[in-house]
Amino acid sequence: MRLNRSLMATTAAGSLLLLTACGSSDSPKGGAPGGSGFTPPKLSAQKSLGTSEGQVNLIAWAGYAEDGSNDPKVDWVTEFEKQSGCQVNTKTAGTSDEMVSLMKTGQYDAVSASGDAGLRLIASGDAVPVNTDLVPHYKDVFSGLKNKQWNTVNDVPYGIPHGRGANVLMYNKEKVTPAPTSWSVVFDKASPYKGKVTAYDSPIYIADAALYLMKTKPELGIKNPYALDQKQFDASVALLKEQNANIGEYWSDYLKEISAFKSGDSVVGTSWQVIVNAAKAEKAPVDAVLPEEGATGWSDTWMVSAKAKNPNCAYRWLDWIVSPKANAQVAEYFGEAPANSKACALTADKNHCATFHAQDEAYWKNVHFWTTPIAQCIDGRTDTKCVPYTKWVQAWTEIKG
Repeated sequence: MRLNRSLMATTAAGSLLLLTACGSSDSPKGGAPGGSGFTPPKLSAQKSLGTSEGQVNLIAWAGYAEDGSNDPKVDWVTEFEKQSGCQVNTKTAGTSDEMVSLMKTGQYDAVSASGDAGLRLIASGDAVPVNTDLVPHYKDVFSGLKNKQWNTVNDVPYGIPHGRGANVLMYNKEKVTPAPTSWSVVFDKASPYKGKVTAYDSPIYIADAALYLMKTKPELGIKNPYALDQKQFDASVALLKEQNANIGEYWSDYLKEISAFKSGDSVVGTSWQVIVNAAKAEKAPVDAVLPEEGATGWSDTWMVSAKAKNPNCAYRWLDWIVSPKANAQVAEYFGEAPANSKACALTADKNHCATFHAQDEAYWKNVHFWTTPIAQCIDGRTDTKCVPYTKWVQAWTEIKG
């Protein structure tokens, strides 16, 4: 098991300025039929699959394209190379911002973009629509991952879903009693755990505060934690500035979070299921819950570069990584729910999909997946502007002080 989804921060202002036109339909769950409704550059999807070019250049999260060099037992790339004739060259990226920057160089064919990068790549014209007919295994992808605001625009898909995970509430069972059921345990300024609360270190964490306010202060009118007008945004930022007094540590390194929970320096805060599992394996007295307000989460999408020099190999890779066996391998190694519905039968740990709620669509209905905040309100409003990601980045610096 390995994961490396570190701090996703800073900005891509040029891309965000391109996000124009009208908003999409109301989408309280972070995704709506037709996806986000702005007007991207006019680019066409590839019509047919041609001969392999001999190589494919990928930008990926660590653990997404393993070839046995890190661990001889972990390898789903070598077989792909043998079958496709495409040599895989992988550039590991540590942040979404790095992925956006690398895609702009035109040196890469595909990227495993998270939701906080997807719309930026689409708006800038760096990602091209995909022809799902050229990806046979797409038909087996869970419907809950298709046609969403972070991977689809005006009913046009811009990628192939890879997997998903929720940002859960982890807590020390010995210190936090009774077991929490609400995010209030981290957002209440009178929290008894002052100094031992932890939070994810990224501007996208503002959405966690917005989600909490969406449930606890309905008068603010928040419908989507990634679509905040100025008043809603200011309320979310104010809550996080208030929370800052109780924060012991903001985390972006999962090993540090595990260490903090083992030592007792942190006793409650946002986490991922894979971190919870790893902490338990190291005998930390922790558990986790999806709180009653729901949670934010992440869903990664393989996108093809508009400047891809090896598009045929890129499409072959997209189909391979979402095929049942490979998707099962990467989901289990990285620690996430697979995208392919047939992958669950192929994981080494037969409880993997149950642990990560892969087949539980009711669970995911309460997860609001990361989506790039843009000026056009993606909750359906057309009479106001929402606060774009550039402002989220600026505010995050102020929040942390």
